[in-house]
Amino acid sequence: MSLIKSISGIRGTIGGKAGEGLTPVDVVKFTSAYGAWVLENTGNPKIVIGRDARISGEMVSKLVSATLQGMGIHVIDLGLSTTPTVEFAVPLEKAGGGIILTASHNPIQWNALKLLNSKGEFISDSEGKDILVKAEKEDFSFAEVKKLGDYTLIEDYIDRHIQHVLDLELVDREVIAARKFKIVVDAVNSTGGIAIPKLLKALGVTEVEEMFCTPDGHFPHNPEPLPENLRDISQKLEKGSFDLGIVVDPDVDRLAFINEDGSPFGEEYTLVAVADYILSKTKGNTVSNLSSTRALRDVTEKHGGVYTAAAVGEVNVVNQMKAVEAVIGGEGNGGIIYPASHYGRDALVGVGLFLTHLATFGKSISRLRATYPNYYISKNKIELTPEIDVDKILVEIKEKYKKQPINDIDGVKIEFDKEWVHLRKSNTEPIIRIYSESESEATAEHLAKKIMQDIKEIVSESLL
Repeated sequence: MSLIKSISGIRGTIGGKAGEGLTPVDVVKFTSAYGAWVLENTGNPKIVIGRDARISGEMVSKLVSATLQGMGIHVIDLGLSTTPTVEFAVPLEKAGGGIILTASHNPIQWNALKLLNSKGEFISDSEGKDILVKAEKEDFSFAEVKKLGDYTLIEDYIDRHIQHVLDLELVDREVIAARKFKIVVDAVNSTGGIAIPKLLKALGVTEVEEMFCTPDGHFPHNPEPLPENLRDISQKLEKGSFDLGIVVDPDVDRLAFINEDGSPFGEEYTLVAVADYILSKTKGNTVSNLSSTRALRDVTEKHGGVYTAAAVGEVNVVNQMKAVEAVIGGEGNGGIIYPASHYGRDALVGVGLFLTHLATFGKSISRLRATYPNYYISKNKIELTPEIDVDKILVEIKEKYKKQPINDIDGVKIEFDKEWVHLRKSNTEPIIRIYSESESEATAEHLAKKIMQDIKEIVSESLL
């Protein structure tokens, strides 16, 4: 059993003993701490909740709702929903915050409480720490019987979200409809199976083939939208009857595309392509995290903008986007953040913008992919024993490569012309994650192995 308490919320496996998994006791405790924090900081006794289609979702949702009502908070329940839909709804409902019940791309046994502020954005580091302290101290109290909170179920917010996408200035339904797209969707049997086909039909897509679009929470494959998990949709596209495939994760904040021949467009390139389109219409800056592809920087500079890297984590990317007034940003995991819509990763907005771009381009999706710089990212990790000082290793690596451009806002990122290596320590275990990128797959692997060897040498010397 696992229970991970972080600044952005709490996630864990269902079952086991309290404190060791995401049990009902833990759900109530952390929901209570969050509810108390919302009341103290906003004075607004209204919270929006929504869930993905996980098997445990209904159970967790009932616990969350009842707990918040017990604190005198009015619950607005969106039912089966998506992460960006809940984010979208919080300010529209004038709520003090929101809770998304989803473990995102984690396997079926996981669930989580993702916590939002009154803007519908993820809470900050300091806010998350305050809530964790409240939970630990059980610093919360409940309402007397005549002051219990109300409960309202609103089930049309996905439709409102879709209309919002259609109303975006840079989403062009007529251009999309004129292309008569035939599209396959893999929504991993979660709420993307409700939202994405409905959105595509609203955008005028001619044919929508639904794969794994029944929102029953029985994931047919590992729910992370990586090429190795998407063999079924790739095989369907290989037959040549469709223009592209669309894949989302269980809570619909990550977006990946499959080319018409079954090959991956590349999750890293979702943001690159959307940014290329946005920047062609709106001059400005971009942001992604330190572990995302350099291709976004190349595209940004081509359009005369400035690219900035942020620390890993959506809240960090959003803060940096606000600081540099970015017109588009996100993460290389297929996360599109479009400020003209809202400050959250949103696959629905991403689909509307990408299909407008592809329709305007006028050729196949594989031809569009070929217009972008081709980089390869190698992802590795080194497991260390608990007594090894990971921070000291990162300091020594930084010293060793001090003649190269280095960014240390989140671990250590070393740049070598158009190549880079990013080292980050895990927050939960003695691991250093090593991401490297190059125009050559072999070079990316070589860079990673070189840094891994450096780390092993540093560790060996420290043990002498």
